[in-house]
Amino acid sequence: QVQLVESGGGLVQTGGSLILGCTASGRTRSSYAMGWFRQAPGKEREFVATISWDGDFTYYIDAVKGRFTLSRDGAKNTMYLQMNNLKPEDTAIYYCAAGFRLTTIHTGWPYWGQGTQVTVSS
Repeated sequence: QVQLVESGGGLVQTGGSLILGCTASGRTRSSYAMGWFRQAPGKEREFVATISWDGDFTYYIDAVKGRFTLSRDGAKNTMYLQMNNLKPEDTAIYYCAAGFRLTTIHTGWPYWGQGTQVTVSS
């Protein structure tokens, strides 16, 4: 089993920045892909971005491309999501996920964090 804990959410004004972290524990010796999803009130969970186990490959949805950047620190078992130029439509609960393959489908990820709230005020 893998446990994931997110950090770094909060309230920020439009145009501001936040860094989200996701730290994995448990069976972290396996090579997991990691990703971020988000869920706004009244909406379905949405894929945001993913990074390969070695950090060499990243993929973002168009809505965040150029504003969000993924990275991971293998020594710390932590993935980071740098979010710049935040917009009100980025407001959501952000969930970290880990799994064995890169996919945009949330059912394809076996491990999830508890979520962290990001609120962008206009």
